[in-house]
Amino acid sequence: MKNKKKVFQLLRLCMALGLIYFVFLQVKISQYSDVEAPKNADYLIVLGARVKGTVPSLAFASRIESAAKYLTENENTIVIASGGKGPGEDISEAESIKRELINKGISENRIILEDQSTDTYENIRFSKMLIPKDAKVGIIVTNNFHLYRAISIARDNDLEVKGIPAKTPLIAVPKSYTREYLAITKFYFKRYILDSI
Repeated sequence: MKNKKKVFQLLRLCMALGLIYFVFLQVKISQYSDVEAPKNADYLIVLGARVKGTVPSLAFASRIESAAKYLTENENTIVIASGGKGPGEDISEAESIKRELINKGISENRIILEDQSTDTYENIRFSKMLIPKDAKVGIIVTNNFHLYRAISIARDNDLEVKGIPAKTPLIAVPKSYTREYLAITKFYFKRYILDSI
């Protein structure tokens, strides 16, 4: 009987700690979900996401839309379209960004392609190599749930950037946030445990 009680107490403690942790993650995500980007940035990095054939997913389309709006209002900002070609994608995510931006009136000569990356870490590392040497002010564009981790990874790579949070379509919220909680946990594990070994 005593053992059962201890097990239930342990389970309750684990559940309480889990809840506190997820609230903490949500607070961190929320802190980056409603920020104002600086005007006339030198460069803007759009992070890739799923492409269905040649068509960007709803969440990805939201990123491109937010980038296009900023680029239209800030005509001297260049854009790095970042993302390789994954399973089920007929073109790279970078190419998808480029096509959509051109369709929205952004000049092709402002767009730099980074089409080799396979995850957020590579998005940042590979894009960094394409940033003009004299560029100072940079912005990352991604969905609101993803911005905290993306900016954290950028800062770990010595990039001081701001963010533009693109809205996440309601239908994509449950899956996107669940995956992001796990991705942030993996990021913390890598940053604070693996890298210190």
